[in-house]
Amino acid sequence: MSGLAKATVMIRDMTQFLLVCLGGALGSGARYVATSAVPHGTLFVNVLGSFAIAIVLESMRASDARLMLVTGVLGGFTTYSAFNQETLELLRTGAWGSAVANVAVTVCACLVAGYLGLMLTRSGAAGS
Repeated sequence: MSGLAKATVMIRDMTQFLLVCLGGALGSGARYVATSAVPHGTLFVNVLGSFAIAIVLESMRASDARLMLVTGVLGGFTTYSAFNQETLELLRTGAWGSAVANVAVTVCACLVAGYLGLMLTRSGAAGS
């Protein structure tokens, strides 16, 4: 590979990296607002994010925009780590039933939301 080709690849890689970072900042900011404003905010962002990721992956070809949206914005918006921490805190305080319910509802709701996003996109209802 020539020096110019290597430089081109490095610039492309850096551009994609910066797009993911920018998207992640936007998604994390949106998560902060949503989890502060909505009851059960972590559940809300994970379900909404599962729905949105399914739509984006189904409706967009691989591109810098899709990378920014899925890995950056929606990756920053959804939050397994907060879900994990909240569940561990429920277990630590002895709220076993709430912990099990949190896991079951989050997993089921996110799977259903992802499926609905996929079906909505495939039906053409989410645009092209």
